[in-house]
Amino acid sequence: MARKRKGRDIHGWLVVDKPVGITSNAVVNKVRWAMDAKKAGHAGTLDPEATGVLAVALGEATKTVPYITDALKAYEFTVRLGQATNTDDAEGEVIAESDARPTDADIDAALGGFIGDIMQVPPKFSAVKIDGERAYKLARDDEDFEIAARPLWVEGLVMTNRPDADHVTLEMTCGKGGYVRSIARDLGAALGCHGHVKSLRRIWSGPFDAEDGVSMETIEELAKTGELDQYLFPLEQGLQDLPELKATAEGATRLRHGNPGMVIASDVEYGDEAWASFEGKAVAVGIYRSGELHPSRVFNQ
Repeated sequence: MARKRKGRDIHGWLVVDKPVGITSNAVVNKVRWAMDAKKAGHAGTLDPEATGVLAVALGEATKTVPYITDALKAYEFTVRLGQATNTDDAEGEVIAESDARPTDADIDAALGGFIGDIMQVPPKFSAVKIDGERAYKLARDDEDFEIAARPLWVEGLVMTNRPDADHVTLEMTCGKGGYVRSIARDLGAALGCHGHVKSLRRIWSGPFDAEDGVSMETIEELAKTGELDQYLFPLEQGLQDLPELKATAEGATRLRHGNPGMVIASDVEYGDEAWASFEGKAVAVGIYRSGELHPSRVFNQ
């Protein structure tokens, strides 16, 4: 007999402004404990040394995580020019140096090569799996291996500041699976001077902004009081990129049982993915066909 999971049935999104020095999983565990939630997960890992938006899904909102993971995200990061490291960030060992320093015009010209559909090789110190093993484990063991390039959509990449000759601050908007460390590494290579990420902040992820983020200090302060609930975004926030259909009362009942349910006609096309709501609450996500939504995920909130 399966053991019943302890905690509250609480559903929604808590946007955390993650600080430096803590893993994404540690943040999720802290949020789950502080809110006494039965279930929690996050939508997109941030490296321990990165800061910014970490969207934590609670309860039934965990079923909407893929839609946030797949959404566009924006990062602000500073590249240290003139040095390459084995981790492609400031935590690693310097493995190559150069006295060359590009001009602002050189940087602007090079950025164009990183916009649009690009192929990107993830850092060797990453969670990518190589023959069943994590790349970072192989790298720590000094194993010799290669990582295949992967496609990435980069919506935009612009220079926002050049504080000195050794540093440049960039802002990037990209799709799922982007490694900012790889951008810094490859930009340094394209400029002929090497480069690595010195600091990184995710400023927004899908519908969630860093300015809406709750600090870890606030989470600690309000833990177990129920007051953190005021910072929750509704489950439906994670479905903003999908069209919404209004379910009929009978349709909502059928959908909740995993069956196709009648929805009120809208602009969606046959075969489109959409979500159905009833009395303002999400009932299911599925495929629209001839006046009905055929559910793939059902929400019990």
